[in-house]
Amino acid sequence: MFRGLSAFPLTPTTESGIGEHAFGTLVARLAAAGVDSIGALGSTGGYAYLTREQRARVATLAVGAADGVPVMVGIGALRTSHVLALAEDAQKAGASAVLLAPMTYQALTDDEVFGLYEDVTRELSVPLCVYDNPGTTHVKFTDELHARVAQLPNVAAIKIPPVPDDPTAAKRRVEALRALVPATVTIGVSGDWTAATGLNAGCDVWYSVVGGLFPATAFALTRAAQAGDAARATAMSQRLEPLWQLLRRYGGLRVMSAAAEHLGLVDGPNLPRPLRGLTPQARQELAAVMTSLGLTG
Repeated sequence: MFRGLSAFPLTPTTESGIGEHAFGTLVARLAAAGVDSIGALGSTGGYAYLTREQRARVATLAVGAADGVPVMVGIGALRTSHVLALAEDAQKAGASAVLLAPMTYQALTDDEVFGLYEDVTRELSVPLCVYDNPGTTHVKFTDELHARVAQLPNVAAIKIPPVPDDPTAAKRRVEALRALVPATVTIGVSGDWTAATGLNAGCDVWYSVVGGLFPATAFALTRAAQAGDAARATAMSQRLEPLWQLLRRYGGLRVMSAAAEHLGLVDGPNLPRPLRGLTPQARQELAAVMTSLGLTG
């Protein structure tokens, strides 16, 4: 399941709870679009803001709405005991895999990060994807740390941060990491504006924010790269630059929240406090970009 397009949907959330019907609709749209996997409770899914009970419910809803498409469930938390409990919930819900970012308040040493994955993988019965996301976790994986973690049982994939913009540098980055991890461990790119570059450089999968709402667009780009048509994939990404600019400026979660509202798929507000949605001016800008790019699903 760690190949192709992995789409990460929004989890519509208010102070009173999860928008269950809206979330199920978002997941069902992805399954109908033919995505290769669905990532529930990633950063776009707001996992860090939800209770254990809410996260267990979201995992169950995701698996139920996915219509057989593999679902990967985020299990990141500050304490190892909490991660283990979330992993148990995800497995009980029927998740095909789990996604683990090493969340922090106190800075973690490399040995502490390794120890987290060691403790968790020891208890798992499904594959694990290592979530390398320094922008939110403030944990910076070295290649040596990735190599150590990748040797653990059940580690099947690594979700890396954005690759360099230069195609040659991106290829060197991917090849350097691939040389250090087992051949059974796939490498996937995040940072949607570098997805085409990452896929063209040899990444196996795109862990996609926009794919969670615009699966057809993300799917077409992914398949072009997988077919070896690097020029077409690059051209598709370049066309989406106005959207990439908004993601970089406002963050993927806020942009996808507003975009889902604009499409009438969710009500507002749908982000957990203290998060707030885009300003009216930013929403107008987003609406104009969606119209110009024909982004309707």
